[in-house]
Order: sequence, then structure tokens, then C-alpha cells
Amino acid sequence: MTKILIVDDREDVRDLLEATLRRGKYEIMSAASGQEALEVAADRRPAVIIMDVLMPGSVDGIQATRILKSDDRTKGSKILILTGKETDQIAEEAVSAGADAYLAKPFSPLALLQTVDYLAGYPSGGRCERIA
Repeated sequence: MTKILIVDDREDVRDLLEATLRRGKYEIMSAASGQEALEVAADRRPAVIIMDVLMPGSVDGIQATRILKSDDRTKGSKILILTGKETDQIAEEAVSAGADAYLAKPFSPLALLQTVDYLAGYPSGGRCERIA
């Protein structure tokens, strides 16, 4: 099964994402902070990481993305930035940090599924939104 790591400080958002992605081909993991994401990703090596940008603590989503993409253990993971703060600046920072795709909240469940399928290498019959 393809491993997906959901990173968001809000439990309700993590639950919603997990419910949206809960299908036979994905093993879902979660983390509540950028620092926790670094630890889980290094240990479990997910294929796709869905990363929020604004999180409490010393490591936000952009910093976590940059670290994950520079770590030999996790640089192959595809990172989808999913944020409620859609601005060109955040999109540019995400791309610069190494993000593979970007979606804004509120997101379309279909767009999320298509983007994750695309990043995981599954054909979904649709196009994904705003690939970095």
C-alpha cells in the first residue's frame, strides 16, 4: 500500500483529509506539527506528504518541506502543500522549498484525490490543480 503522511496542526482537518483519502490503496499516517512530520517521514518514508503551511512550533510547513527534500531518506517523497493562505508568495516559497504540488483550502475532494493519485503514480482519469 502507498503511504501517505498528512501534516496539519488541526485534528479536524487531518480527519477530513484521512476520510477523503481512505481507500484501499493508501496507508494513512498523520502528524500535528512540522517537527513531528520530519520524524514520522524519516521513519516511515511516505510516498506522498500532504503539508499544511502554518503550524505552531519552530518548523512550519515550508521549512519542513525544505528539510524533507534535502534529506536522503525523504527527498523522494512527493509533497503537496495544502494551505488556507493562498497567495503567490506562499506558492513561490513552496515551489522554492521543493513542493511538488499546491492546493488551497477549502479544497475540492476530487481535486485532492486526483492530485494525490497523480503524485503517488496512480492514473486517476483527471488533471490535478496547480502542480508546482
